[in-house]
Amino acid sequence: MAHAYVPGLKVVPHTTVKKVRQLPIKGEILKNVGEKVLAADEVAKTHLPGNIIPINIANKLNIEPVDIKDFMKKEKGNPIKKGEIIAETNGIFGLFKSVVNAPIDGTLDSFSHITGQAILRENPIPVAVNAYIDGVVDEIIADEGVVVKTQAAFIQGIFGIGGERRGELKIVTSTQDIPIEEEMIDENCKDKIIVGGSFLTYSAFKKAIKIGVKGIVVGGFNYNDIKKIIGYDIGVAITGQEDIKTTLILTEGFGKIHMARQTFELLKKYEGDVASINGATQIRAGVIRPEVIIPIKTDQKEDSEKKEIIGMDIGTEVRIIRAPYFGIIGNITGLPHKLQKLESGSWARVAKIKIGETQKEVLLPRANLEMIENK
Repeated sequence: MAHAYVPGLKVVPHTTVKKVRQLPIKGEILKNVGEKVLAADEVAKTHLPGNIIPINIANKLNIEPVDIKDFMKKEKGNPIKKGEIIAETNGIFGLFKSVVNAPIDGTLDSFSHITGQAILRENPIPVAVNAYIDGVVDEIIADEGVVVKTQAAFIQGIFGIGGERRGELKIVTSTQDIPIEEEMIDENCKDKIIVGGSFLTYSAFKKAIKIGVKGIVVGGFNYNDIKKIIGYDIGVAITGQEDIKTTLILTEGFGKIHMARQTFELLKKYEGDVASINGATQIRAGVIRPEVIIPIKTDQKEDSEKKEIIGMDIGTEVRIIRAPYFGIIGNITGLPHKLQKLESGSWARVAKIKIGETQKEVLLPRANLEMIENK
């Protein structure tokens, strides 16, 4: 039997997760293959070159550029301290000297007898990469980073904002169809990753930030409130770099949408455990999904005989990832073999899907769907 393949959001209680932890430039690897690591452990480190600060010495001392070497008090490559004299004229009888003081701590990179400029460089900026998840080092990427492996419950969302966070899971709604209201968030949520049901209000999110909630996992959110939080339209760019203290992950979409039952139940099962989350999202080419990773503290091995997921079929549960049904979950009822003409006039392979409580049947392009992997 033929199957239709589409990418799927994973909601799995037990799987092997591998995360690449890589430096922006080459550096030092701090761990070895097979070594156990905790999420907060540094696995690699490096130093980024400091910012360059140009200073026109010739202008400041009122000298010719060609004579700059005669007035420099520092050699190329010498360390400098903020306020230290780096160039000075002789003055008259030792008086009335003109001086140039270093505006930064750093190094004198160079100076030119052609331009009369000196180039100062700030001190290198230390950069370290942590493991992000509890696990073991599975692979070394020479001079760049490591791959960390763990056994975990793994949940992907459909959209998120905010970067990597780590905290204890706390369920704040009793079921997957209840929204998170402002009054549900209190001091007991500080430093936690809170989980709710169908919707998060803007006021609740603002309160979560104020209290110090590390992250929120919820079914839906108002799209227009995203701009109010981050200050600009998201567009189609990758998210995850927003300057916010609380990472937000939507499991279903925009609007009031019940969190999928299996997602809510899996998160509820691990309430009190520590999870690693990341809101980074990219829906177009090179798909990146927001994620919740909960390392499993057990010797249980992943089921190697698990049936391979080969594609959509009749009965497959899918999530719609385009308007007007964005975020809605349904079940495949038909997979017509022939191309169908869409309202736009283009032709595409489609699927028949029953959605919502009314079990309304709609015909949608298969490219607008993604499977929900939950086994």
